[in-house]
Amino acid sequence: MMSSPAKPPLVPEKKKAPANSNRKLDFKANDHVVYPTHGVGRITRVEEQDVAGSRLELFVITFEKDKMTLRVPTAKAKAVGMRKLSSPDIVATALNTLKGRARIKRTMWSRRAQEYEAKINSGDLVSIAEVVRDLHRASGQPEQSYSERQLYEAALARMAREVAAVERIDEQAAVKRVETQLLKKAA
Repeated sequence: MMSSPAKPPLVPEKKKAPANSNRKLDFKANDHVVYPTHGVGRITRVEEQDVAGSRLELFVITFEKDKMTLRVPTAKAKAVGMRKLSSPDIVATALNTLKGRARIKRTMWSRRAQEYEAKINSGDLVSIAEVVRDLHRASGQPEQSYSERQLYEAALARMAREVAAVERIDEQAAVKRVETQLLKKAA
């Protein structure tokens, strides 16, 4: 009769900290956060809800501009890419990116459009600034196509909202700030 190989002794697992113990330190009510696919929102509260028979702790995030409320499980916030607002240094880097020369690849528009969309939805402010820079048209340049204009406006709005939240100015002033940087490139 063969004996089965000896199993290693069971090591008692370390007790996991409760799922909400360190999450509240990352984000709290009234914090402005960036959700990659929706942009800047504000956490209105942290609530518990029963979902599919289990108790979940959720961040309730409102996006005023879109009239939308999003509930994100606290345990998944980092995994989905939710982050705090960019630092003033990153905003400065993004605004400097706008002064650079547009880098437009010579590929089909559908491929470039997908890449631009991915950059906008990445939530990374510098990547969004690259899209704004690449799709910006100065007054003397040819007209944009409808889809180009849509992507440009989406990127501009996303960038302006974060700049406005970081610099504590209204969105219109942030759009003007971004457009001023774009014009510095043309000069």
